[in-house]
Order: sequence, then structure tokens, then C-alpha cells
Amino acid sequence: MTSSAGSIVIVGSINIDQLVTVSRLPLTGETLFATTMAFLPGGKGANQAVAAARRGASVTMVAAVGDDINAARAMELLVSSGVDVSRVAIVEGPTGLALVTADAVGENTIVVVPGANAAMDGDLVGAHARIIADAAVVVLQGEIPQSGIQAALAACTGRVVLNLAPVISLDLESLRRADPLVVNEHEARQLLGLLKPEITFPMDDRECAQEIRKCGVTSVVVTLGARGAVICDRIGTTSVPSPKVVALDSSGAGDAFVGALSASLARGVSLRDSVTDAVKVGAFAVQSLGTQASYPMMSDVLPEIQV
Repeated sequence: MTSSAGSIVIVGSINIDQLVTVSRLPLTGETLFATTMAFLPGGKGANQAVAAARRGASVTMVAAVGDDINAARAMELLVSSGVDVSRVAIVEGPTGLALVTADAVGENTIVVVPGANAAMDGDLVGAHARIIADAAVVVLQGEIPQSGIQAALAACTGRVVLNLAPVISLDLESLRRADPLVVNEHEARQLLGLLKPEITFPMDDRECAQEIRKCGVTSVVVTLGARGAVICDRIGTTSVPSPKVVALDSSGAGDAFVGALSASLARGVSLRDSVTDAVKVGAFAVQSLGTQASYPMMSDVLPEIQV
């Protein structure tokens, strides 16, 4: 089958985010009073789908929600952003839930309860093999079962963007399908520790990206939050700085990055230019509370990188 130019299929998670804001993150065993609480659409897969659609891509979501009252709320912004949700299954049980705590300077902690996302196994994902095969770009994350990821990879004929977040056990051949493999600075070290247990830390972010690529991965992108990102591919290793903004909530910024990156790649933009746009989208997103609602439309003005 031939890939459709610009089309993206995102195989991943859909959650409801329970977001509470606090003055600072609690210490172990400490109780703090929250300043606000909200229930918002989330999940890494859904976040990335909304981010890609808002950056002009044609996006289809392959996912699962529960048969509970949270399902419709979890898909609200997917639908309003123009994502095709006809491939979202309704399964028995609760929709996925993420417990997010964000502090006054934009740092956060997240605990995920998989719920319906655990149903995204090889059989469920494999039932959508044809649309996955037709996609120009297939986007995957670590919030669904390993068998679901492998089924998507088996069906894929286009470019694979693998955001290994969280880091789960995947065979090296699966990792080598990624172009790029996207991880944050902490995930990069965790993955490298699995791939090369003999490796000696500390090493800087560029070295981490280079060591991961030496395992046969076509291209690696390490996201660094406010410090931007590092790209390592056949051309070499490059750092892309982030615009300087005042962060209100960093939750979902990595997903904004991956969604925007995928949208650019699906348009045929180079990896370096795609990453440059993606760091701007991530910087835009951290200036507002929540995940999906903070993502920019094509008409929004993105912050500029200061050289």
C-alpha cells in the first residue's frame, strides 16, 4: 500500500487528567493543600493527536476508552480539533486516568492509571492494520501494551515516530524502526541503561543521544524542556534551543512537541526544521494550564528562539 501524503495515525492512550495545582510539589509523606483542581482531556496519544491536528495535519486516532462517563469528556478536544475518532474502541471498564500535580513554577508529577488503555493489545491494534499501513507517519508512545506497539510496527509502511514515554521493554528491532525515537533527558538515560548496562554515567545529553543511535536507531531526538532538544542522525548531532517563556504548567509539553514534530514530518519537512518548530510549540504550551487546551492552532503566533 502507498502512504497518503500528510496523513498521520496515532496509536496510543486516551485519559482524563485530574490536575491539581500546588505552591510546590510535596515531599515524601507530606500533605499539602491544593489551590485548584480540574478534570481535563489527556493521555499521551490523545495529546499528540490534538497537537498534530492543530498544526494542520490530517490525524486518525487508534485508541480505546471505557464505558464510563469520562469517555466523552476525554474525547472532547480530539473531536473539536478535527481528529478522526472513528477508530476509538469502547471497552468495558474505566477510561484511563492521569493524576497530575503541578507547582507554581510549572514542574509536575504524574501518576497514570491505564484503564481502557490496557486493552490496546496486538489484537485490537491489529484490527486497524490497513489504516496504519496507509499512513505517512505513525506515532506511538509507551502508554499502551507492548503487543499493541509491535502490531502497529508490523502494519506500518510509512515513517515511525516512537515516543518511548514511559520507557517500556521493546526489542532492539522495534526501536530501530523509529525515525525518530523521541525521549526526554531522563528517559534517554533510562533507555541507555537498558540497552548498554555497562555504560558509565554521567554523560551529557548529546552523548546519550549518540550512544542510543549507535544501537542502530536511524535518528534520536532528546527533549530537554526549557533547554530545547538534541537531534542525532546520519548528518550529526545538533542542539536546538527553546524560546524563553514564563512556564505555568509543563504537563503535556512533551506531547505538544511530538505532535507538532509529527505534523511537520508528515508534510515532508526535514527533521531539523521539524524539531525547531516543535520546540516553539512546546514553549507555547507551557504558558497555559493543562495539556490539550494549551496547544496552538496554526493561526497562533509561536514564541521565537533567541539566537
